[in-house]
Amino acid sequence: MNSHLGELVALITAVLWTFTSLFFARASQHIGSQAVNRLRLLLATGCLSLTHFLLEGTFFPVHATPERWGWLALSAIIGLALGDGLLFYTYTLIGPRLAMVLMATVPVMSVLLAWLFLGETLNTTELLAIFITVIGVGWVVLERQPAEDDTQRRASVPGLLCGLGAAVGQAIGLILSKRGMTGDFPALSASLIRVTVASLSVWIIALPRREVGSTLRALRDPQTRNPILLGTIFGPSLGMTLSLVAVQLSEVGIASTLMALSPVMMLPIAHWQLQEHITVRAVIGTLAAMCGVGMLFLL
Repeated sequence: MNSHLGELVALITAVLWTFTSLFFARASQHIGSQAVNRLRLLLATGCLSLTHFLLEGTFFPVHATPERWGWLALSAIIGLALGDGLLFYTYTLIGPRLAMVLMATVPVMSVLLAWLFLGETLNTTELLAIFITVIGVGWVVLERQPAEDDTQRRASVPGLLCGLGAAVGQAIGLILSKRGMTGDFPALSASLIRVTVASLSVWIIALPRREVGSTLRALRDPQTRNPILLGTIFGPSLGMTLSLVAVQLSEVGIASTLMALSPVMMLPIAHWQLQEHITVRAVIGTLAAMCGVGMLFLL
C-alpha cells in the first residue's frame, strides 16, 4: 500500500478511540461496564443505520451474501460482544489508561493472526517499526501512577486477564472483519452488520437476567446518557467504521499498531484535564512510539 491512506485513517481512529475510552470509562462508573456495552451498541446500531440510509439508500445492507454475513457476524460476537465487554470491565478494575496498555498487545497478535489466516507478510522494516511503536506505547502506560492504591493493585490480576482477553478478541475481530470485507465491500455496511449482531447478542443475554429495563432507564440520567452518546459517536459509529476502512486499505498489523496509539494521545488530556504529571519516561515512550509511526509512513 503506497498511498498510506489506510495508515492515515488508522491514526484518525486512534484519536477517536482516545476520547471514546474516557467517555465510556466515566459512564461505566455510574451504571457498570455491561450496561454501557449494551447501550452503546444499541445506539450505534441506530446511528449507523441512519447513516447507511443517507449514504447507501437503505437502512441495512440487504445485498450482503450469507458468507459475508457469517464472517462479519463472527467478528462481531468475538470482537465486540465479548472483547469489548471485557475491555469495559477492565476499565472498572484498573482504569482506562492501564487498560489501554494491554490493548497495545493487539498489533503483535494481529501480525501473527494475519500471517496465519490471511497470508499477510510484513518486511523487516515494518516489523521493526511495529516493535518500536508497541514498546513506546507500553513504556508510557506501564508507568505506575502515584495515585494508585492497594485496591487498584489487588484488582490488577483480574484486570490483566480481562484486558488480555479484550486484546485477543479485538485482534481476532479485525482478522475476521477483513475476511468479511473482501471484494471492496463497504466498510460502513460491514460496521452496521457487526454492531447489529453484537447488539442482538448482548441484549438477548440481558433478557433472562432481567436487566433490560434497568439498562434503558439509565439513559434518563444526564451523567450517564451524555458520555454514552458521545462515546457512541466517537467509538462504535465513527471509530469502528474507520477502523474497518484502515484494515481494508492496509495490512492488519500496521493498522492495528497505529490504532493502538490512543494511550500516547491520552497524555495531553490526562495532563490538562486530570492534572496528571507528564514524566520524562512518558516523553521518551512517546518519542519512541512516534519514531515507529514515522518509520511506517516514510520507509
